[in-house]
Amino acid sequence: MTGMPGKSWSAPLPPLSAAERLIHDNLKHHVTELAGRIGERNVWRPEALAAAAGYIRATLEGLGYAVRAQSFESRGQTLQNLEVELPGNGAADEIVVAGAHYDSIAGTPGANDNASGVAALLELARLLAGNTYARSVRLVAFANEEPPFFYSEEMGSNVYADRARQRGEQIEAMLALETIGYYTDQPATQRYPFPFRFFYPDTGNFIGFVGNLSSRHLVRRALGAFRAATAFPSEGVAAPGWIMGVHWSDHWSFWRAGYPAIMVTDTALFRYPHYHAATDTPEKLDYTGLARVTGGLADVIAALASRQGEPGQTATD
Repeated sequence: MTGMPGKSWSAPLPPLSAAERLIHDNLKHHVTELAGRIGERNVWRPEALAAAAGYIRATLEGLGYAVRAQSFESRGQTLQNLEVELPGNGAADEIVVAGAHYDSIAGTPGANDNASGVAALLELARLLAGNTYARSVRLVAFANEEPPFFYSEEMGSNVYADRARQRGEQIEAMLALETIGYYTDQPATQRYPFPFRFFYPDTGNFIGFVGNLSSRHLVRRALGAFRAATAFPSEGVAAPGWIMGVHWSDHWSFWRAGYPAIMVTDTALFRYPHYHAATDTPEKLDYTGLARVTGGLADVIAALASRQGEPGQTATD
């Protein structure tokens, strides 16, 4: 459950590079647009939800992508999952998915939950643009993750994963980017569901890679790739999916469809004091930490899509 490859970064963090500074600025702009200018976005504020989808589409198209929309109905509204793809070369039928939900729960502008994940998704699209890997890479923005749609047929990622299974698509890995923008070096800021407090640090300065037991190999590959490339604290766990918090994002939909999937998270309510609150606003986020995490996730996706670290594969396969 807890034995993971490599070691979490524990040395002082280096200054941001010029490339990381650009990531930082872009992330802050995306979060400010989604959680500041647009604000609360869900089916009860359909104009705002549509504005968020429009912003995501325009940003991806501005990067040169063709955006595909998957429409579905919820509470009398037509909602959209938005997808772009980098076609693979050599193993194109094998797919790596990174996704983030762009809705926020009622009553909050959702800066960390989950404009942070969407901002990272948009930056990953920029960082990966023009690259070709053995596997195909899909970046997907999902609607309707928040309650009351979680675990329902109207959950956007559930709609997406069900369609993938019906089509027989071979999704080898799915990463759900969920609430990834808050980090602190203050001690006693990190909590856990039982029994994880006995195994993990009490300082909330790390990014977490979380999967169920069936996805344990993906947890290890993803975390190993992150630690090999990124100067930032990180922790990983593969645990029974019923444990509190382990299943709380869009990766659950992919488990349900039989695909390996993990959540990448700052642990949300176990750390973030503004979780699901009206105070979850853009200035609360640590954009320096988020920039380091986003750059590291680009390396993770590249490693997974290149089939690195898998039995019988080399770094160039």
